[in-house]
Amino acid sequence: MKLELIATATFGLEAVVKREIMNLGYKILKTEDGKVTYMGDERAIVRSNLWLRCADRVLLKMAEFKALEFEELFQQTKGIAWENLIPIDGKFTVTCTTVKSKLHSEPAVQKIVKKAIVERLASIYGIEHFEETGALYTVKATLLKDRVTLTVDTSGTGLHKRGYRVKDVAAPIKETLAAAMVSLTFWNKNRLLVDPCCGSGTVPIEAAMIGRNIAPGIGRNFASEEWDIIDNDIWKEERKKAYDEMDYESNLQIFGSDINPKAVAAARMNAEEAGVDDCIKFTVNDVARLKPQGENGIIITNPPYGERIGDKEAIEKIYAALNRFCADNSDWSLFMITTDKEAEEAVMGRKANRRRKLYNGRLEVCYYQFHGEKTMKLMIRR
Repeated sequence: MKLELIATATFGLEAVVKREIMNLGYKILKTEDGKVTYMGDERAIVRSNLWLRCADRVLLKMAEFKALEFEELFQQTKGIAWENLIPIDGKFTVTCTTVKSKLHSEPAVQKIVKKAIVERLASIYGIEHFEETGALYTVKATLLKDRVTLTVDTSGTGLHKRGYRVKDVAAPIKETLAAAMVSLTFWNKNRLLVDPCCGSGTVPIEAAMIGRNIAPGIGRNFASEEWDIIDNDIWKEERKKAYDEMDYESNLQIFGSDINPKAVAAARMNAEEAGVDDCIKFTVNDVARLKPQGENGIIITNPPYGERIGDKEAIEKIYAALNRFCADNSDWSLFMITTDKEAEEAVMGRKANRRRKLYNGRLEVCYYQFHGEKTMKLMIRR
């Protein structure tokens, strides 16, 4: 069955998610702010949820149409073959967002869409009351400039919930953003990676999962696992393939440190839960005492910043330490995310080679990329 799917993404990560989808072998239809639309089938729902590292959710697109009146919204929604997806015992809820549309009342839109689906299914199944004891189908109505997009969430809990975070610290970074930070560098499994402000270990853990080729969704469940349209054998087959494709032969060199012993303890627990504790070395250490473990390494870090932690003096010390380290180890590259718009001068005394605007939760951040000398030479040769 041909299906139109939408992978939602944090603003700024659309290109990363698009590349991930293409690597899975699916055709991209369009890329817009916060989402990538592509073609697939039932197996694509399974593989996307298991393997997409940087997407927030995978949605099944049911329809897209223009609606200026509530009656038009009702009739268009009722005309969709919901029975092909939602069984007689299906539990379905409706959520809504509306931006710059005449139908601006979100509660009203939710009510109309729910009513239309109920009337459609009631007429098909010949019943008036729905028990809603079966699988969950979360329908979302998105209205943008009078254009309605109706989707159903295949993921359930957001894809950043890998399942390995058993212990948290203050202001943890989302797993999907941490994975993107790694994906946006030149790091590979044969190269040294260090996070000197590792917190609960999310960046090193996501890097290790990439290096080991561990599917990020391998340890969790998804809403669509209970759907009738996807045979259980597909889930079993794709999970088995994911286990078979794990790489435990490579010798990864990943280091994480933090000045807070509780954070390091949490990082070790999380790494063990993720199954990558054997390839990450976590230590309690001050950034000021950071020493290179080899040549041509990469620092990928999410240091504390004002809106999240709020200790200006400590942040300035971290910047100074990173400055000294990079000055003494010019072959190393630094990749750092922060809300600080003056971080370029404060850390390196120069403009970053690249910068990308992203979002850490609701905070607008910049991902600064300072390339080491060897990386610069390789880029020039290419």
